[in-house]
Amino acid sequence: MTIDDARLKWLNYLKSQKRCSPKTLEAYGHAFGFYIGWLRGQLGQDIDLDDLTHLTANDIRGWMAYMRAKEPPLSPRSLAQHLSAVKSFHTYLDVHMGMTSPQVALTRGPRLKSTLPRPLNEDQAMGLMHEALMDSDIAEWEAARDRAVYLLLYGCGLRISEALSLTFKDTPLGDSLRIIGKGNKTRIVPVLPEVREAIEAYKRLQPFSVDPESALFRAKRGGPLSPRHVQSSVQHLRSRLGLSDRATPHALRHSFATHLLGSGADLRSIQELLGHASLSTTQKYTQVDAERLLSAYTAAHPKG
Repeated sequence: MTIDDARLKWLNYLKSQKRCSPKTLEAYGHAFGFYIGWLRGQLGQDIDLDDLTHLTANDIRGWMAYMRAKEPPLSPRSLAQHLSAVKSFHTYLDVHMGMTSPQVALTRGPRLKSTLPRPLNEDQAMGLMHEALMDSDIAEWEAARDRAVYLLLYGCGLRISEALSLTFKDTPLGDSLRIIGKGNKTRIVPVLPEVREAIEAYKRLQPFSVDPESALFRAKRGGPLSPRHVQSSVQHLRSRLGLSDRATPHALRHSFATHLLGSGADLRSIQELLGHASLSTTQKYTQVDAERLLSAYTAAHPKG
């Protein structure tokens, strides 16, 4: 079996067994290409699977140094993702083909700074919803569409891709919505009346023919709305409202979780609503809420 054969089997395993998303498969395949290309250049010849079992710690460190120095250089987070892809491939070889590469498994990635979510406060989030309808630079149906998308992000905690994956057959929404998120994991999220009403208002105004299988949210020329458009529209509105660059579509999802936590929701429930695989990911919101509490205390207390 050649390295290319093993690569195809590995990616197919990630797709069918691990249920990785298309974007993850693309990123892993891209990282693998850099890795094998560098190894071939270092050895000065073509390599086979057996060569991969004899890699040393210096080989792996050399590859990581090359990735740091290439133009443009990889950030620590991107390098960690590349190393994760390489380790995944070697783990596949070990488990499914009996080809062990111990030095790869022992390689440690770069240290990453822990970043906290940056949510909007409640007034900022609601101001963004209101300003969407006041946007005179676009048609009325487009303004209604943008507000409906924002409400799905803030009112249901959806990712942009999840909101834009809805089709006309998913509507009218009921009291809950079934979402297939990362890793093809299914979750059920409650739907607020305001979210349902915003989507129905958009449907009444949008000018295109309704096909049950077509995307619910349409672009100006009738094609599916892109994530890039949602990002651009929020960027446009935040400049009108004087908000910082932390006001992004994904910040609305962060705001959903932070505001729920601040209102007394428990972490397990928020984890399920967001579709996080690990509770440790959701726990970051407790740090954000604690920081907001301390900030309010410092600003309000006479001795602050």
